[in-house]
Amino acid sequence: MLNIGSNRECFFDTWLINTDKTTAEFRLHEPIRREAVMTHDAPWEGDGSDFHNFFFDDAWHGVQGEYPNGAYRMYYLGWQTPNGDPEAPPHRGISVCYAESPDGIHWSKPSLGVSEFAGSRENNIILGEEMKCTFDNFMVFRDDNPACPPEERYKGIGIYQPCGESKKRELWCWYSIDGIHFTQGCLVTDKGHFDSLNVIFWDKQAGRYRGYIRNCHNVPESGDMNKGIRDVRYMESLDFKVWTDPVLLDFGEDAEDYPLYTNVVQPYYRAPQIYIGFPSRYMERAAWNGSFEELCGKESRRQRMTVHPRYGLTATDCVFMCSRDGVKFHRFDEGFLRPGIENGVNWVYGDCYPARGMFESPSPINGAPPELSLLVPVGHWMNEEKKLVRYTLRPDGFASLYAGYREEKVIVTKPFVYQGNHLYVNFSTSARGYLYVTLTCDGKEYHSCETFGDALDRKVAFEADTVASLAGREVIMTVRMRDADLYAIRFGE
Repeated sequence: MLNIGSNRECFFDTWLINTDKTTAEFRLHEPIRREAVMTHDAPWEGDGSDFHNFFFDDAWHGVQGEYPNGAYRMYYLGWQTPNGDPEAPPHRGISVCYAESPDGIHWSKPSLGVSEFAGSRENNIILGEEMKCTFDNFMVFRDDNPACPPEERYKGIGIYQPCGESKKRELWCWYSIDGIHFTQGCLVTDKGHFDSLNVIFWDKQAGRYRGYIRNCHNVPESGDMNKGIRDVRYMESLDFKVWTDPVLLDFGEDAEDYPLYTNVVQPYYRAPQIYIGFPSRYMERAAWNGSFEELCGKESRRQRMTVHPRYGLTATDCVFMCSRDGVKFHRFDEGFLRPGIENGVNWVYGDCYPARGMFESPSPINGAPPELSLLVPVGHWMNEEKKLVRYTLRPDGFASLYAGYREEKVIVTKPFVYQGNHLYVNFSTSARGYLYVTLTCDGKEYHSCETFGDALDRKVAFEADTVASLAGREVIMTVRMRDADLYAIRFGE
């Protein structure tokens, strides 16, 4: 029997659902593109700037102390590819850059005075050419493990390969007391390929560090990684020093084994017992065909193919996945984030690499609740200033259980126990649509009245004290619905 307490339970997977009795269907929802929140127009940035990651830090008040309530802190690579050629040496070395924001929308690139570029330290670079190594990625997290020393409170994770060396790739960490000044720390693991954003975080609920790294399987004897299948692997540690061997994520026996790049796995902030990720999906077609002739960016695509065919034959998108244990994931195979309407700088290898992190932002509709915002870079390898664009959807709105208009559908849960006096739902119906909720306990049924509308946290009306009287007792919940989506439920006061 499941005990959900007063947790918000989102309908991203079947964890709570009796699949034999449920007829409502899962539906994936696509985020809406909004405005650009950052342009990579500094001389040390450019069209290769990527692998953005950010988090809200309530202990940081800005480089100049201008954010008394805390700030979002972002880390990303600054990189300009010569004429859109990803294999040519960059005009400048790849740098690790820093930005900060009070709200996730308005970002500044503060002058840090940390790293020299073109004879000046007036820039937002935190690690640059002085490191004498090639940065391919760099992810930062605040380590809230109570045992973490203050001087290691901020940890950076990245591939480390000294300039000019072809040694085996390794994943290293960097330590910082303030998230600005980093020193190289210890080797994390050498069991991987690591050439996309690798993710590590402290999981307070589990009391351990979780890591998600890039590797490849089914590699031929020649060792050509491009002919293998790119994958995401999981490892964990109790002390950040000793790590388990990385294992492939488990998508289930029937899951298609297709290539995945970045993963940006993170606990979902509204339901931290659920881990969510947005792995970018790699799709390389076998040969140039007529559709490539008509696809936007034909000239630059042809140019990139002179370096390697896959730079012109590959497109990437993004899927959504979630997990309860961090290893077994429920993955939606429909595209969560598509390259989108052709605009001359999309449908390229490097589209749909969401930043790791999310935030709530005001709705453009007066009186409506906040939206959930994601940030996605656009214009990869197109020899122009790359932009970081905001995408939005409703909180908990990655997926739902759905019923159409023509036939009433039901959701039936497994037996569970909850705590709280009321049931709240995140839902949406049409004007003629509805939800009816039934709680069954000890063979007796307790029915709600009709629920309709569109709200993030609507209290479901039962007879007085019904929900409170069943708290702590085993129940099964049945939802009858038509022309409606149910995103999440929670019991509370």
